[in-house]
Amino acid sequence: MGQKERNKATEVVDGVVETVDVSKHPTASIEPSDLSLADIERRKSHPVRWILFMALVLLAMIAPYWWGRDIAVRDASWMVANLNFLDSKGVALISWTVTIVALTGLGLMVADAKKWLWGAIFVIGLAAEQFVAGMCLLSFNFWNATYVMYGEAAGLANAANLGIIAAGFGVAVYAVLWVGLLVCIKKESKLNVLTRSWASFLLFFAIELVALAVVLFGGLLTSMA
Repeated sequence: MGQKERNKATEVVDGVVETVDVSKHPTASIEPSDLSLADIERRKSHPVRWILFMALVLLAMIAPYWWGRDIAVRDASWMVANLNFLDSKGVALISWTVTIVALTGLGLMVADAKKWLWGAIFVIGLAAEQFVAGMCLLSFNFWNATYVMYGEAAGLANAANLGIIAAGFGVAVYAVLWVGLLVCIKKESKLNVLTRSWASFLLFFAIELVALAVVLFGGLLTSMA
């Protein structure tokens, strides 16, 4: 059998000119195309899908909130009479959880935009959070609105609002710390592991749990009762 022809090239290796083997591709692995890289990326962008998704996000922000407010206005007496068995800590935990679901879905969607599952989780969580916020009249001075609407039973609505606010405050603190880590930690530093995606999510949930603990055990629920 004859020896196979080898593909070689001359290059400088550690200051010495040597003849080395290089890969040989007799057949092109990529078909020739007149499209530029920008054209290819533009075809993958799917702008119509993103426009529809943004419209769905706006719908999830607006419709559930006003639906919840409508229920609060029409059925406040019924809710006061039938939901007084709930504990304020449990209500705060529920509202915090639905907000965390929305924020987690948003974070995963940013990290992996190709999977629409994360977008669906974000929209569902956002709609649930907005519905709770609407029923509990979340605003800058919600404690006045809830007292007018629910009277002495306003503590549950206030607890739900505090759960949502805790989750929002937690993500704000996380964003500041995360940006600070990216700016301050050098790539060659051993602390660079803190900027990995898994470390980012651990940091996010740690901060959110601290924020929840402040609401549940920091006396805020008692002061808003």
